[in-house]
Amino acid sequence: MFKFFGGKKETDTEPAADQAADSAPELSDAPVEERKPGFFERMRQAVSRTRESFSAKIADIAAMTRIVDDSALEELETALLTSDLGVPTTMAVLDALRDRARHHEIEDGAELRRLLKEQLQAILEAPQRPIPAPDVLPKVTFLVGVNGTGKTTSSGKLAAWSRAQGNSVLLCAADTFRAAAIEQLEVWAARSGVEMIKTRQGGDPAAVLYDAVSAAKARGIQDLYVDTAGRLHTKSGLMDELEKMRRTAARLVPGAPHEVLLVMDATTGQNGLQQARLFTESAGVTGIVLTKLDGTAKGGIAIAIARELNLPVRFVGVGEKMSDLLEFSAADFVESLVG
Repeated sequence: MFKFFGGKKETDTEPAADQAADSAPELSDAPVEERKPGFFERMRQAVSRTRESFSAKIADIAAMTRIVDDSALEELETALLTSDLGVPTTMAVLDALRDRARHHEIEDGAELRRLLKEQLQAILEAPQRPIPAPDVLPKVTFLVGVNGTGKTTSSGKLAAWSRAQGNSVLLCAADTFRAAAIEQLEVWAARSGVEMIKTRQGGDPAAVLYDAVSAAKARGIQDLYVDTAGRLHTKSGLMDELEKMRRTAARLVPGAPHEVLLVMDATTGQNGLQQARLFTESAGVTGIVLTKLDGTAKGGIAIAIARELNLPVRFVGVGEKMSDLLEFSAADFVESLVG
């Protein structure tokens, strides 16, 4: 075990195999594509519960409609709402389709399906933007959100994802408030084959972040993922602590944090969207990690997020395994959903 001394630190790095070694699956050096089903197939599996209801309704409309009229669009409205696109996004999609119908008649259900896919993909791609490489390493990514969304689990899975891209990775256990958070991240660090920096429960998150960034710089680490404490935007003390962490990162690495990913539970649907909207205004969020997508029929929430929060969905969680975090693809998502 490697320790850092000085200041008010009680921080450690945890070797990759020290914790949960017996149960931790090892990452193979083989390309990711050789170890798991194709990306598109995995996305189809993830949205299967949403697709069962949504795609079937679209298929019925396509089969029964020769000329798209208000009646067909009303049926489409129902399908969109039940998939949790929400009223504003649903109305935006329908308005665009009606406008198209006024200028160029939508001939049949097949064309309606094609135009719908174009609309949904355009909404998802609108907030997508390239992530510039930082001028100075490491790239610092904060994971934020409320408790119970899968923030700590996503931190570990992102570490594994980065490592599979060939990057060197370090984890920072900055959730010092929740009793099991540090131990949970230790398990994920071991599974991911990466080291982590931690402090005692109740320690200063900004201090452990300082140590983590310093260690990452000294070792030439490319990606530093910071698991922060779960908090609500209304908790002013914790939001102030998050801002302190942002200042700490920026002092050590220009432009840090380079990404602030809000971890959001897909099963909460529109209820979670309102919370995410308020949180985004307070925390400088740059993207969304949408977890538990495989456990809901409300997969349309990804489209509502893109339009109503103007934020890109960066990753989606599709299961409990180490590799069950997929980099988001708008085209594959829409194709999986609508078919």
